[in-house]
Amino acid sequence: MFKPFKLSNIYVFIKCCIKLMFVFIAFILIVKCKNPEIEKFKKENMFKPFTPPIAYKDAKKQAITIINQMTIDEKISMIGGYNWFYTKGFEKFNIPVMYLSDATQGVNIRPELPNQLEKSVAFPSPIALTSTWNTELSNEYAKSIGEECRAGDIAVLLGPGMNIYRISQNGRNFEYFGEDPYLAARMVENYVVGMQNTGTIATLKHFIANNTDYKRRTSQSIVDDRALREIYMPAFEAGVNAGAMAVMTSYNLVNGEYAGQSKDVITGLLREKLGFKWLVMSDWWSVWDSEKVIKSGLDLDMPGAPREDYPDYMNKDEFFLRFSAKKLLEEGKVEEKDIDRMVTNIVTTEIAMGLLERPVKDTSYFENFNNHIQVALQTARESMVLLKNNGVLPISKSKNSSILLTGEYADKIPCGGGAAEVKGYDNVTMFMALKEIYGDNVSYIESPDDQTIKNSDYVIYSTGTFDSEGWDKSFDFSDTINNEIKKIASLNKNTIVAVSSGSGMNMTEWNDDIAGLIYSWYPGQIGFKAFAEIVAGITNPSGKLPITIEKTFKDSPGYGYIPEGKELYTGWQEDHKIIDPIIDVKYDEGIFVGYRWYEKKAIEPLYTFGFGLSYTTYDYSNFKIEKDSIKVGASVNFKIDIENTGKMDGQEIVQVYVRDIESSVERPSKELKDFQKVQLNIGDKKTLNFTLNERDFAFWDIETESWKVEPGSFEILIGDASNNILANGVIEVIK
Repeated sequence: MFKPFKLSNIYVFIKCCIKLMFVFIAFILIVKCKNPEIEKFKKENMFKPFTPPIAYKDAKKQAITIINQMTIDEKISMIGGYNWFYTKGFEKFNIPVMYLSDATQGVNIRPELPNQLEKSVAFPSPIALTSTWNTELSNEYAKSIGEECRAGDIAVLLGPGMNIYRISQNGRNFEYFGEDPYLAARMVENYVVGMQNTGTIATLKHFIANNTDYKRRTSQSIVDDRALREIYMPAFEAGVNAGAMAVMTSYNLVNGEYAGQSKDVITGLLREKLGFKWLVMSDWWSVWDSEKVIKSGLDLDMPGAPREDYPDYMNKDEFFLRFSAKKLLEEGKVEEKDIDRMVTNIVTTEIAMGLLERPVKDTSYFENFNNHIQVALQTARESMVLLKNNGVLPISKSKNSSILLTGEYADKIPCGGGAAEVKGYDNVTMFMALKEIYGDNVSYIESPDDQTIKNSDYVIYSTGTFDSEGWDKSFDFSDTINNEIKKIASLNKNTIVAVSSGSGMNMTEWNDDIAGLIYSWYPGQIGFKAFAEIVAGITNPSGKLPITIEKTFKDSPGYGYIPEGKELYTGWQEDHKIIDPIIDVKYDEGIFVGYRWYEKKAIEPLYTFGFGLSYTTYDYSNFKIEKDSIKVGASVNFKIDIENTGKMDGQEIVQVYVRDIESSVERPSKELKDFQKVQLNIGDKKTLNFTLNERDFAFWDIETESWKVEPGSFEILIGDASNNILANGVIEVIK
């Protein structure tokens, strides 16, 4: 039947057209308003996490199928390690034996174990890597180590280590990524992707709040939730989000329980808060209560058996899962589903990484070792920090000046000890490296007389420390070293000191007396070649401190952590005394760690976080924030121009800090929230684009247990060090 067209239908049609027109116009405006330069920058710099070859869901399904075929004894045999550095394999289930190898800065070759690599490259220490502030280099560094793992039949690298640098005396600082959670997070996430893209599993360690190695097995970290979330967890969070497939717990207790057997730590913080779903293992001999371990969320007890020299009170039937789990099941203290969960996580991780489908070992990677050496060298070039230069550097080769080299590390390679020790091969000492450039103009004398010191045009004094897990080291150099440096500086105005250490050292006694100071960290097997290039001006130093170096340890937020009447020690004997009284290490400073602490307390350090000199100069200009205000949850773009105004090509590290001008909770005066490292040749000028998002303005709200942004004014600060802000602007955050 014919129906006449109603006038009301015309009105509806017109209204729809008008709405569509406005939507189209809005879309066009949005597209046009987008800054193509910023959009290009975002696309090029978008971080891409690691994706395993087999998806988690599919890998877990396959793992459950295998585990359903296992006897309870077979399952129990998998939740403890074998032969110290291996996991149990089953040929009938096609489950491989996995070799787990130390450490973050290269492959620690253990001659007591079978089928070891004949050689592995010794890379600069992770704290040196962090001094580069080069995230792409972190990826290449880890990729190189991952390839050596593949060559050495290593399925899991027991790194990266990422505990925050809270105190300068921590014996393992050299293994970690500095004091700032944002910087550590960016370096760690790139390390994880670089490592795992080779097919080698990365292990985030040591979870969590393991910031001293003084009696670490009886050390209890008492730390509040806000400090955990803002300071000590972001690097782990970044590693998890980057796709890391293993986590290792720490030796210490955390708020009342050992980390490796704490349900609050493993299930609560790691699995529920951070969303980690893969393999969680203990550190070696770090858990003591098997029932707690099985219920905590841990999967793998390493190494699974006692050492021969372990004391009688460490009964294997109580302390180690492979020996105690069956009895706990019979007594009803744990259930078979608890064991199933542990084995499922182990096997799921192996399947997802493809370890059931291809061999770990790939000898073709031996061909890449020369490239690995070049990555190690470039890391050293970019990591060394020029802290002082009264015009003494660089020393031109053409001047034929006489250079006297002396000091403990002038003719040997400095390195850290313990699990992270990597000896390398074809090592280049400082003397060898300087000799290659300066020839006979450089001489090494172990104990030069006064006249030789006076007659030399330059004196380079090489000092350092031996840091190691298992104990902490003093912030102070020995009186012998301090007196030697002061004496040499008094005799020769062109005295340059090189410090090879894994953390900041007390240099206050002679810092004002010397002409030059280079922090060379643990530079690896070829790093002193980079040192010599910097001395000669072949390489322009670009490293910046990832730590604050205080004037005295008493200024540190962690000062006083050693019990009254006790002293520092070296060696492993004290580390193994697990029946000693528990030592409470109180994190009373909360979130105020590193530069946050020194700025809050108005304590002037010797050298600040983010500081490092160059042989050229840079000009910062035209700082512009895209908007005056943003809504809570939105991001903001801004840019700044950087120009090399000096006489040498170089790399500058541009640092972005944020300050909450007024807050309902106490916040730091500034927090690092972004950075870029940029290559600028002589006269070059580049525009750098940045974006800050919601998290960059947030603090951890202990009441809601979530990240919170309060509306108000925030200052964006740009500088070349934490204490040298060169541009700033204000953005309003509104509801």
